[in-house]
Amino acid sequence: MTIPVNQLTDPAVRAFVAALNANDETAFAAALAPGATMSDDGSERDLGQWTDKEIFSSRGHMNVESEADGGRVLVARYRNDTWGEMRTKWQFTVEGGKVARFETGQA
Repeated sequence: MTIPVNQLTDPAVRAFVAALNANDETAFAAALAPGATMSDDGSERDLGQWTDKEIFSSRGHMNVESEADGGRVLVARYRNDTWGEMRTKWQFTVEGGKVARFETGQA
């Protein structure tokens, strides 16, 4: 089962996933709060470098399977041209209607 992006509960998370899936760097940047941070599998990463490598240059895409915590925790099948597809968990911190932090890793 996949949840359509336009039915994701949290508007900030919805904007994040929609921009990621559209490979739209401008909309993705607009979905993030200033100074947003992230981690991957428990390690802090440089958000700009990570998103370029794991999302934009490798055509990342999320198929959301489930959401929890008001839409701020997602389990998704994530795929890109580098790693193929894997089941991942995404946890979001939203401040002022924007994603201030996300943590991702294998689910």
